[in-house]
Amino acid sequence: MSGHSKWATTKHKKAVIDAKRGKLFAKLIKNIEVAARVGGGDVGGNPTLYDAIQKAKKSSVPNDNIDRAVKRGSGQEAGAADWQTIMYEGYGPAGVALLIECLTDNRNRAAGDVRAIMTRNNGSMADAGSVSYLFTRKGVVVVPVEQEGKKLSEDDVLETVLDAGAEEVNDLGEAFEVITEPTDLVAVRTALQTAGTDYDSAESSFMPSVTVPLEEDDARKVFRLVEALEDCDDVQNVYANFDVSDEVMEKVG
Repeated sequence: MSGHSKWATTKHKKAVIDAKRGKLFAKLIKNIEVAARVGGGDVGGNPTLYDAIQKAKKSSVPNDNIDRAVKRGSGQEAGAADWQTIMYEGYGPAGVALLIECLTDNRNRAAGDVRAIMTRNNGSMADAGSVSYLFTRKGVVVVPVEQEGKKLSEDDVLETVLDAGAEEVNDLGEAFEVITEPTDLVAVRTALQTAGTDYDSAESSFMPSVTVPLEEDDARKVFRLVEALEDCDDVQNVYANFDVSDEVMEKVG
C-alpha cells in the first residue's frame, strides 16, 4: 500500500473533524450546487449530483442544506453563486507535483490565496500543463471494511466490482479504495449498492502515474502545505504525487 493511499485514509478521518467545524459542509454544498447547475436537479438523471448528495449525507450535512443547494443550483431558488472551477499546478517540497482544484466565485481571490499559501509553505506555482501530465483522471469509490457488524475482505470487494469495470482495489486499512475509469464509476457504485455494500464516497479524482518518495522532514513539509491548501475556502481538492513508507507515516502521524 502506498503512502499516498495512507494519506487518503488520513484525510478521510480528518474529514470527520472538518465536518464538525463546518468547513467541509461548505465545500460539499458547493459540489451539490455545481452538479445541479450542470446536470439538472433530478437526482435520478444526474449521477454526479447523486454522488455529491450521498457524500454530503455521509458527512452529516443536514437534509435542508442539501435540498436548498439543489434548488439553488438548478435555478428553482435564487441565491446561487457563479462557481467556477480552476485548476492550478505547482510544486511542493522535494519536487512533489501538485494539482490544486478550486471552486470559487472570485478568481482573483483564489489565485492570490493559493499563491500565498504555496509561497509560505516552500511551494512554487507552475505553468499550466507542466504538472497535470503526471496525473490521470480516475473514478474512486471508498468502501469501509466494517459493514453492519461484519468485515469485508479485499476478495469480497473484488468479486462485487470486477465485472462492473473496476481496475484495482487498494487496502487502506479501515477502508478499500476501488479505482475505475471515470466512465465506469457509476456502474461500480451501482454494483456495490446492488450487493448491499455500503460505501463512503464515489467521485472523480486524479491519480499520479509517478510518485516521489519522501523522508520524514520532507513529508512533514508536504503535509503542512497540503493541509494549508485544503484549509483555503476556495480550494476543493488537492492532488499530489508523493509516496511515504510505513515508518515515515508513523513518525509524522
